[in-house]
Amino acid sequence: MPSGGEEAMAIEGPLRELGIHDVFQLLDLSRKTGRLRVSSALRDNEGTVYFKGGRVVTARIRSNPHPLGALLVRAGKVSEADLDRARAAQAAPGETRKLGEILVAQGAISRRELERQVRAQVEAVVFELLSWQEGFFSFSEEALDGVVADAMTSVSTESLLMEGARRIDEWARVQTRIAHLGIIPVLAPVSEDAPPMLDLQPPEWEVLAAIDGEADVRTVASRLGRSEFDVARTMFGLLATGIIAVHEPAPGAVAGDEPAELATLLNDAREALRDQRAEDALSLAASAVALGPTDAEARLLLARALFQLDREVEGEEALRRSLELDGRNAHALMEAARIAVRRGELGQAIAHWQRVVVASPGSPLSEQARNAVAHASQLSAVLEAVDA
Repeated sequence: MPSGGEEAMAIEGPLRELGIHDVFQLLDLSRKTGRLRVSSALRDNEGTVYFKGGRVVTARIRSNPHPLGALLVRAGKVSEADLDRARAAQAAPGETRKLGEILVAQGAISRRELERQVRAQVEAVVFELLSWQEGFFSFSEEALDGVVADAMTSVSTESLLMEGARRIDEWARVQTRIAHLGIIPVLAPVSEDAPPMLDLQPPEWEVLAAIDGEADVRTVASRLGRSEFDVARTMFGLLATGIIAVHEPAPGAVAGDEPAELATLLNDAREALRDQRAEDALSLAASAVALGPTDAEARLLLARALFQLDREVEGEEALRRSLELDGRNAHALMEAARIAVRRGELGQAIAHWQRVVVASPGSPLSEQARNAVAHASQLSAVLEAVDA
């Protein structure tokens, strides 16, 4: 915390301008105490990391909200009965100890093992955040007295950054077989020369049992309460041994009764954008992206919501993803042309408008694009004459 007349430090901005590794390094070198919040509309996710004197003491992420007690039970470190007794003690009047401290005091787990599990939980969150290249961060310098956490640790930020860099390198290797988290794993057909017994470790069996041919990598990780990196790495090994295969999701496909829900979200997002309710539009579009990650229209609405909120960098990334999914979407192409004009890139804008004319012949949007091409070409000619 700042002392005397020292002003509290508050920094924020898009990750495209200041990378998440640089943010962590800045907080480490300046020995800051406070809260770092990192959000990504594209991922529909948000993480929070608390620092004390530049070291990480606790962290959590919305996509994997499993509390410490549940993780300890899943890891076999404490029983459900141990957890119930500790929670009952924590609820007693006047009790101020954290859940982890009570479990240690009751002999359910050693302090060393608790610290190891808490550190692993913190590392999983931090390593996930370190892989983000788009999004927005904000740090506020504040006391940690009111932080809600089952237990805290103290991890060197420098060591986290070093391990994070190593994991990013390993991610690059994993992505040669698992290109993104929307990939769907399936059980591979059993070949005639397959061994009669599979020699797998418990974490591998756990992932294998969660593969149903419908859930993607991200969903499997969420169901298991494990990090996306950990699950993807395990699947990479199962792929290498031929136990599983992977395939891309069908374009625009969503399971069960979700198409109707997706359509409702898209319509509600459009209405919110028309009414200039940008925050509502962002929430609705992000939900649509989570429901239909390969739906180009959902990505486009997300981009428009971000643009309304002046989050240009994130908006451009969402628009890029939309055009990757459907390069003939006339509305997305018009947005791309608008951005090019703002940057003074008339040639690029003209190219986008020409694609609109081809993609949507005879439509009002096509006519707008034709007019824009004509005006831009005239302006470009004038500018060339001036330069000459």
